[in-house]
Amino acid sequence: MVKNRNVGVVIILSLITCGLYSIYWMYAITEEISYLIDDRSFRGGKVILFSLITCGIYTFFWYYTVGSKLMIAQRNYNKMVKDNSIIYLILAIFGLGIISNAIIQSDMNNFAQ
Repeated sequence: MVKNRNVGVVIILSLITCGLYSIYWMYAITEEISYLIDDRSFRGGKVILFSLITCGIYTFFWYYTVGSKLMIAQRNYNKMVKDNSIIYLILAIFGLGIISNAIIQSDMNNFAQ
């Protein structure tokens, strides 16, 4: 269920579409992480809805949560465990969310192999 995406393509499409691809990407990554850790409460539609309702503030929480959930998935699949949740959050706060996206996608690609 986890799709291997090229990190460069994720960044380029996000820039070309002025962030619209990032919204789809957030949805897709959330669904994939939900599948990996079997967490039915962590859903992509809810993330998009809350991000729109809070005018993007929820995305900061999402970046931190994704880091925590990825750590759980890494532990469950016997991968090297890295807790990057603080890094994702700090990058997003300083307007570098696209770098967080690249790191998240790189980590997710490890599950696609």
